[in-house]
Amino acid sequence: MTATASPMNNNAQLPFAGIRVLDLTQIYNGPYATFLMAMAGAEVIKVEPPGGEFLRRRDATSGAGVPFAMLNANKRSISLNLKSAEGKDLFLKLVETADVVAENYAPGVMARLGLGYDVLKQRNPRIIYASGSGYGLSGPYRDYPAMDLTVQAMSGVMSITGFPENPPVKSGAALCDFFGGVHLYGAITTALFQRCQTGLGSHVDVAMLDAVYPALASSIGMTYGARKDIPYRTGNRHGGLSLCPYNVYPAKDGFVAIICNNDKHWQNLLGAMERKDLENDPRMKTMRDRVGHMQMIDDLVSAWTSQFARKDLFAKLIKHRVPSAPVRELPEVMSDEHMRQRGMLFDVDHPQYGSITVCRSPLNFGGQAQAPYQVSPNYGADNEALYREAGVTEADLVRLKAEGAI
Repeated sequence: MTATASPMNNNAQLPFAGIRVLDLTQIYNGPYATFLMAMAGAEVIKVEPPGGEFLRRRDATSGAGVPFAMLNANKRSISLNLKSAEGKDLFLKLVETADVVAENYAPGVMARLGLGYDVLKQRNPRIIYASGSGYGLSGPYRDYPAMDLTVQAMSGVMSITGFPENPPVKSGAALCDFFGGVHLYGAITTALFQRCQTGLGSHVDVAMLDAVYPALASSIGMTYGARKDIPYRTGNRHGGLSLCPYNVYPAKDGFVAIICNNDKHWQNLLGAMERKDLENDPRMKTMRDRVGHMQMIDDLVSAWTSQFARKDLFAKLIKHRVPSAPVRELPEVMSDEHMRQRGMLFDVDHPQYGSITVCRSPLNFGGQAQAPYQVSPNYGADNEALYREAGVTEADLVRLKAEGAI
């Protein structure tokens, strides 16, 4: 561990205490990986280009800048122009003190800047160099421009999302970005563990396309089935149309999701519906029977659910141990008592965005508290402290700023 102490790293009991990360990432993919490291105690230094990271520049009045605050909490910020010779030299000085360099530029950008892994490992053989991208650092798609939307299209996510009679649609959530970010975090963690065994760093490569593929498991399995009449897009029904009931059903004031994963769940649902008389109906006794009469089952369940408000319906279903949940709007989720009691969600008074709901890391370690929450930093807020620590004089700081290096 080569990092020096910092205000973000004052809890020696946190898993990544003492680990220094130079974070060149942007938008969602990489910043989420480094956010998870920061909340686990790492000192994460966000290295921002002239003008600041792209996400920081989005219109704050529309709320588009709030994701920046969410994903860059507990980080420090420096400005640095990696296209200038002075900027490169300064970055290499920081690399000497770092454990991890994380970037999600298009493949080849860092090498063209003269800051590829081969260069960095000469300055610090223990460095973990983590690259996140849409399609990876090799293969015929390597240089395709990649964003969450395009990877959703390329990966098949869009092809299985929506209703069969309508065109494919994207997921409302930025799945590919965040799946890529989670896997990038896992790769960095694994590389740090390997370094404990070998003493040497490594270059890890995570592609969003690779990361999202396993999530298609249900739909992939369907392609091997004997039935060839099942559409790829099944709306809110099961991807392989092999479970029933499995759908989103109407309530008086919205919708509720219900899934019966086995016959016991179905019997529980009949108990909630007060329709035990249907237990031995040959059209719905087993899962295979119900799948064969899917529309009839959905109509039966819908007729019952539509009599109740979501809250009352959910209470009945949970009482009878039926896997279910109300379909909630985002403001309801943001005020969720469960996640707030667990400490996952809470409100902060952000100096730029005002009062906003933010989150901690979903990763909890044996009840141990996460790092004390620090709101996302102002652009270049830590220039003086970190550059002076790297040996830059006050006069040089003034000169570097005048020359556009910082």
